[in-house]
Amino acid sequence: MKKVDCILRPHKLEAVKTALSELGVTGMTVSEVRGCGQPAPAAPAFDDETLVSLPLRLRIEMVVPDALVEPIIEAILEHARTGQPDDGKIFVLPYQEAIRIRTEERGESAL
Repeated sequence: MKKVDCILRPHKLEAVKTALSELGVTGMTVSEVRGCGQPAPAAPAFDDETLVSLPLRLRIEMVVPDALVEPIIEAILEHARTGQPDDGKIFVLPYQEAIRIRTEERGESAL
């Protein structure tokens, strides 16, 4: 199992969700985030005003079977890319275990 963590532009969410659904991805967490890549804003420190001025992005998090990782990456790249700076990032991390609390299912069956 792997966790796929993706940061993308908000207007790309629906296209990415549709593509992921077509791959069989049934669960994900989406949250609003703000941040910056390179170069960072020319501010001496991050205060409340600087934080608000950072661009709004969405973070999609999902834990999936290993076999889905590459198709998911390809789908995100195809549907989230604009070709402009700040299109986002994809991170893939190993996950040792998943447990569904209600049924106590473990591993991929808990996804």
